[in-house]
Amino acid sequence: MLLATGCYEVGENAGEERQAASKATAVERMGFVPDAWQARVLKSRARQGILNCARQCGKSTVTAVMAVERAYTEAESLTLVVSPSARQSGEFLRKAARFARKLGVSRKGDGDNEMSMLFPNGSRIVGLPGSEGTIRGFSAVSLLLVDEASRVPDDLYLAVRPMLVVSGGAIWLMSTPCGKRGFFWETWERGGPEWEKVRVTAYECKRIRREVLEEERRTMGERWFRQEYLCEFGEAEGGLFEREMLERAIRRDVEVLVIE
Repeated sequence: MLLATGCYEVGENAGEERQAASKATAVERMGFVPDAWQARVLKSRARQGILNCARQCGKSTVTAVMAVERAYTEAESLTLVVSPSARQSGEFLRKAARFARKLGVSRKGDGDNEMSMLFPNGSRIVGLPGSEGTIRGFSAVSLLLVDEASRVPDDLYLAVRPMLVVSGGAIWLMSTPCGKRGFFWETWERGGPEWEKVRVTAYECKRIRREVLEEERRTMGERWFRQEYLCEFGEAEGGLFEREMLERAIRRDVEVLVIE
């Protein structure tokens, strides 16, 4: 019994190693040279991840590579991309298509969805518009990507999460902040150890020059600069009170009064 269990574990580990090697080869063939944080994301085995990244740091690029890698190495898999608008989902698909061509896969739709890619092994990448009423019906999702997540409505996010319940697929949220509100902020601020959290400011991106950032700071003002380039969650614009002040004003130990 012990010997059989040991052999099973060895075989399982060997299978994981082969799969990891296959994915690494696919990324290499795409010609993608990742930054250190991007390499960490691509190697992650986390089922839930969140990328809080500055503008132009490469968060959409690395997740496009992730999507193509998943589709290319796992036959019959389904990857869904959710964005605030159809235009943004379409742009993500175009970026993924460029990487897929490096693997010899030309863009071909799946015949059912306007924004989609069908791979020779039966895998699909499907881009969805930012409307809760038009995205239901998908199941057995292997990978769910929520692009510009801080701008995606909460009801849309809640509508797509059940697509992972049966499949046990992975979900990654990626965005720059947009105030202390919504599921993206809630997840970053209060998400537990089950979430892999990655934060990348503009100063950590070697492709962005320091002098450009200083010019942006002068032009945009401190509040917007800290949000867009330093990944900070500021107060929602137009709010009369700071969120922390409101939180301190709320008492949760009050018993509910029932009037019969």
